[in-house]
Amino acid sequence: MFLRYKDRRKDGKQHRYWSVVENTRVAGGRVVQRHVLYLGEINGTQELAWRRSIEVVEDGETRPRMLSLFPEDRCEGLLADASIVRVKLSELRLSRPRQWGACWLALTLWRELQLDLSWSELLGVSRKGTRWAQVLFVLVAYRLLAAGSEWRLHREWFLRSALADLLGEDGGLAEIHKLYRCHDQLLIYKQAVFDHLAARWRDLFNVSYDVLLYDLTSTYFEAHPPFPEGDKRRFGYSRRDHRPDCVQVVIARVVTPEGLPLAYEVLPGNTSDKTTLRGFLERIERQYGKARRVWLMDRGVPTEEVLAEMRAADPPVHYLVGTPKGRLTRLEKHLVDKPWQETRPGVQVKLLAQEDELYVFAQSLDRVAKERAIRPVFHQFEARVEAHIFIAFLAYCLHVTLARRLHALAPRLTPRSVFEKFAAVQMIDVHLPTIDGRELLLTRYTEPKLLLNKLKLDLPAQPPPKIGAAALVPPAPV
Repeated sequence: MFLRYKDRRKDGKQHRYWSVVENTRVAGGRVVQRHVLYLGEINGTQELAWRRSIEVVEDGETRPRMLSLFPEDRCEGLLADASIVRVKLSELRLSRPRQWGACWLALTLWRELQLDLSWSELLGVSRKGTRWAQVLFVLVAYRLLAAGSEWRLHREWFLRSALADLLGEDGGLAEIHKLYRCHDQLLIYKQAVFDHLAARWRDLFNVSYDVLLYDLTSTYFEAHPPFPEGDKRRFGYSRRDHRPDCVQVVIARVVTPEGLPLAYEVLPGNTSDKTTLRGFLERIERQYGKARRVWLMDRGVPTEEVLAEMRAADPPVHYLVGTPKGRLTRLEKHLVDKPWQETRPGVQVKLLAQEDELYVFAQSLDRVAKERAIRPVFHQFEARVEAHIFIAFLAYCLHVTLARRLHALAPRLTPRSVFEKFAAVQMIDVHLPTIDGRELLLTRYTEPKLLLNKLKLDLPAQPPPKIGAAALVPPAPV
């Protein structure tokens, strides 16, 4: 990397604008210069007053003061002034590139849901000054952006992210013992967080809870049974992986049609799907009151007995449920002559009314991509297994909140593609040595203006520069 400047004449005076560029080899063996960082105008006029000044925080001070920058080779005629800093542009160096954009977007969504305030009240601060809400956000952001083990978060990912800069913390925030201790404090607040999120989504998106989707999934573990009596980790048949030889837990969840999750429950791994629905119907009715709701469920979840109870309820609880395979055989001859109706491009349906029920036969012309395989969970304690799932739930809440933003502002973008684009926004430290033996440190990030305009988001101000004793060049990260 090296410096490049462009001279521009403005108002009868010469101005010089600086950038950091690098050579990049492209097709055909050509070498082109790629813009890395724009530094702006570092004024080289020989006037006593300066045209380019910046706020700088000096070592040992808490308040910034104004300084003027001049390159070392264009300072003739300047009087001695403590507010003038002469920098060695020829010795400029860059260090610590780290992922900033996606971390900032995750923090913006976290604050939009007011989870920073909620968790700060719930978790508080330890006697040693650890702000547990900050540790929790690190765990959630990691689960959202680069899911892996807590050990990898501690050893690698946190250092390569700009979370410390965004949160005003240091590397101690991701100490491994803090990450595990944070898990141990979460579960007692599950219901409080469910209530908080339901209210927040109602305020943000005017969400109603008249149509609800209910489903079950499972996740398996790298663990060694036997487990203590009452432990939820059990051998059970995994519908996702089509195998019965895994230790797993079952996760029952309720979401709105927009994908906003209202509640979930972790059940023993050998739980039968059809035994779970009645409890969730009662729970949702207690939390949101009686209403003419519509429940969407996979086949095998409700029993005929529970469906009869739903029809007889006051007011009736409506449902759309997958039809058992045995009944489909009996209905086949009635469906053959029915015309197809296109509900949206690539999806067609046939409707059949019979015995107070409406059957919907659907087919997709495009093959749905196979669901991405899960990574096993490695926690060895049941409480931390459930806390791990709770953290994943919070990460999913950020994901679907972004999805609702995109639905209104940029419907062709997916949350995953937006996070990938923001992940390209790097933060970097720019070191400018001065002729008096000090060093000016500017921490800067690039700005994806088109994407920000689409999402109606504003980036925070660039961090203030710092000046102090010259720092040793840190070793390159392994």
